[in-house]
Amino acid sequence: MKYNFETEAVRTQLERSNFLEHSSPMYLTSSFVFEDTEDMRASFAEEKERNIYSRYSNPNSSEFIEKVCKMEGAEAGFAFASGMAAVFSTFAALLESGDHIISARNIFGSTHTLFTQFLPKWNIETSYFNINALDKVSELITPKTKIIYAESPTNPGVDILDLEALGKIAKAHNLIFIIDNCFATPYLQKPIQFGADLVIHSGTKLMDGQGRVLAGITVGGAALVDKVYRFSRITGPALSPFNAWILSKSLETLALRVDRHCANALALATFLEEHPKINWVKYPFLKSHPQYALAKKQMKAGGCVVAFEIQGGLTAGKKFFDAIKLLSLSANLGDAKSIVTHPASTTHSKLSVADRNEVGITDGMVRVSVGLEHIEDIIADIDQALR
Repeated sequence: MKYNFETEAVRTQLERSNFLEHSSPMYLTSSFVFEDTEDMRASFAEEKERNIYSRYSNPNSSEFIEKVCKMEGAEAGFAFASGMAAVFSTFAALLESGDHIISARNIFGSTHTLFTQFLPKWNIETSYFNINALDKVSELITPKTKIIYAESPTNPGVDILDLEALGKIAKAHNLIFIIDNCFATPYLQKPIQFGADLVIHSGTKLMDGQGRVLAGITVGGAALVDKVYRFSRITGPALSPFNAWILSKSLETLALRVDRHCANALALATFLEEHPKINWVKYPFLKSHPQYALAKKQMKAGGCVVAFEIQGGLTAGKKFFDAIKLLSLSANLGDAKSIVTHPASTTHSKLSVADRNEVGITDGMVRVSVGLEHIEDIIADIDQALR
């Protein structure tokens, strides 16, 4: 029987052991034993499905993967030690020397560095497209193009891409369409419904929700995920059983937490729109957002991230950050605690000034990951720091 999102998050769990535990136990083991030599042979020959070694699979990782697959509407998945491990391993598993990637220009700084400094070592090149010119994407496709990649909402500018349009382009040219769905979570957005073949998450963010563990996951069609699995089984970026257990428990409250994150974020964004010290503010569910209609079509709510620019540029920005009292100065997001980040000097500092300006990351830009504190306290702290 198929249940609603919240029910699947709470009730998807391992089969109970002979102890009949109500909550899934932790399986902190590196390996698993076999009944006899034939059982061992058949297991390694993949004639039966069973746990062999926790680098391949583990009951806790399997439970976490199953939950995310149900949430995203995916056939299969593999869980990683971090979000960037998921990004790198997915691309490394699917690409060969000479292949070509088409990516949105507005992506996480570490992903940009992967595309521009590391993949070229293996003769894999990337062409970027402007997120406001999707009609030009097809012009970038070559006989070597294999993947179209994007984030939506983007990091850190919370821009929204038309997933359905990108999915149609990918299908028309027989390309693999991959979406980083980290900012939205499967609770707010399901890219597979819009044509994505694979969906990547940094579980470190909203999936954990309390800044405790690092994690990543890739889910999607079984055939593609099998390639990712086989690469990762050999190279070893697997998620630890303990972190998988934490994440599986965290997903039980994902809907409740994200609802509060979104309500707080919209309230903060609305307040900032009227603030005299702010040049602009961007939040997907603000009517002033350039892709507001698209966000409403693709997402259930706007997410936890608000971006804005302070009047006075870098100097004013430094004063603002030094004046913050309640919120945390950190580079993470999706935490129960609200976080303020200066992307130009932290998460996207490795980009050139020209590259940052191209995607709207100005010196005065601030990214707020709006947490679960009372909204009046969040607003009061930001207001006093601005003033």
